[in-house]
Amino acid sequence: MNFNEEAVELARILEESRDLLIALGDEVRMHLIVTMLSSGNPGGQRVGEIAASANLSRPAVSHHLQILKEVGVVDVRHEGTRNYYYFRRDEQLYDRLIHIVTLARDCALRKSSEG
Repeated sequence: MNFNEEAVELARILEESRDLLIALGDEVRMHLIVTMLSSGNPGGQRVGEIAASANLSRPAVSHHLQILKEVGVVDVRHEGTRNYYYFRRDEQLYDRLIHIVTLARDCALRKSSEG
């Protein structure tokens, strides 16, 4: 693939992934992701637990979790009246992120070598 083809492919995949990248790029959501990952609880956490760990209000956490859920990063498991948020095991999602970064790297390296 030449530089122009890579650039067109990068533009296409960035456009397709806009909502995901915006969701992941938000500072509060980044903080929530780190908070959830550091909890070490793969079965999920309740909003109140996440809010307490992240020092955020429950409504703020709920709002940001909904955005992460809409883009497929997190999901919710229901147990009676309790909701547990957890990271989805969606390899395609992570592969897409890896592809974006790899393609951007390849474009940058190719452009700098043409120089």
